[in-house]
Amino acid sequence: MSIVLALLLGVFAGVPGWAATVERVDVSDGKVVIHFDDAVSAASSFLLAEPQRIAVDIDGAQPGRSIGERDEDTAVTAVRQGVHGASGARVVLDLAQPMIVERGRFGDDGRALTLTLKPVASEQFVAASSGAPLNWTGRVAAAGYAVSQAVPPARSALPLPKVRGDESRPLVVIDAGHGGHDPGSISPDGQLREKDLTLKMALAVRDALLKSGRVRVALTRDDDEFLVLRERYGVARKLKADLFISIHCDSALSTEASGATAYTLSEVASDKEAARLAARENKVDIINGVDLDRNPDVSSILIDLTQRETMNASAGFARLLGREAQPLMATKPNFHRMASLMVLKAPDTPSILLEAGFISNVNDAAFLASDAGRSNVAESVRRAVEIYFARRLALR
Repeated sequence: MSIVLALLLGVFAGVPGWAATVERVDVSDGKVVIHFDDAVSAASSFLLAEPQRIAVDIDGAQPGRSIGERDEDTAVTAVRQGVHGASGARVVLDLAQPMIVERGRFGDDGRALTLTLKPVASEQFVAASSGAPLNWTGRVAAAGYAVSQAVPPARSALPLPKVRGDESRPLVVIDAGHGGHDPGSISPDGQLREKDLTLKMALAVRDALLKSGRVRVALTRDDDEFLVLRERYGVARKLKADLFISIHCDSALSTEASGATAYTLSEVASDKEAARLAARENKVDIINGVDLDRNPDVSSILIDLTQRETMNASAGFARLLGREAQPLMATKPNFHRMASLMVLKAPDTPSILLEAGFISNVNDAAFLASDAGRSNVAESVRRAVEIYFARRLALR
């Protein structure tokens, strides 16, 4: 049975060298066809394990955004896309079972790349991931088959941000979600990007907290920079922060969905919506070529999550924020939720992820894009932060 996953044009201004755009991806039993609106001459694929995926890098192509129906009976359960390098696209195929690319070829006009998939045993899948990439040039597939996981270039240590405020005060680290090549969610009219709104909200929260004089503040980013999830909570840990707040905008297929929500860490999501959010946010690094599940730090972090005091403190702050935000901004009735979000996995820092509203909702998006709306978000956070630390001081 063939599925057509329609792809919309992504808007990524300022990226040079794109000659083609991914129009759609056709997925059928044992075959994937990637269609372009112009000729493409080079591509390569490699395997990613845990979970099992096939990544396809296309030179000179612009990614689209996948939507549409998915047939649960096919080996490819989802198609995702992102920017690769300075002028390319990465298409990631999530697999329900181990599969490799047995053959691949470009069409005669270079506007379609056909991949023939072959089911293999798990051991063969893992072994194939240690080989060389499978490359295609021109319009003919390269002979032979080998795949490998692309190793991203080593990144220099992230410089710690400036900490503002009185040194005797507790430290709050504010994290503006997404950034750089990762725009996050985009409003239905294409005019608003999550990465821009979260940065403006983070700056407003910083200013409100500094004006209160009760805490010190640092930002994980103060410009349009991409950080992997581990770097975001890593900043809070290295600075020995007393509280970590990651700010995001929610998004839903229904334009009626609205209201703010705060998430704290749990290995078991509190509902299906929380599980979907965790799956979406945690895959940001995978599309960028970094798979945190393969990082050895994760095991020790999961063990450290037994520190119930940190998780309880996070939940307490989330409840406070919900109470203080209610008069100032639209909130969901079940404001505090729990999810297994990677960005919240600092084991010794109370942490929340604030979804300040739905960018997919006209009213919420207008609120978040306005100075008055951001001021109300900042005031909500300021009030909750002051009460949170006043209570902790009283308990000492």
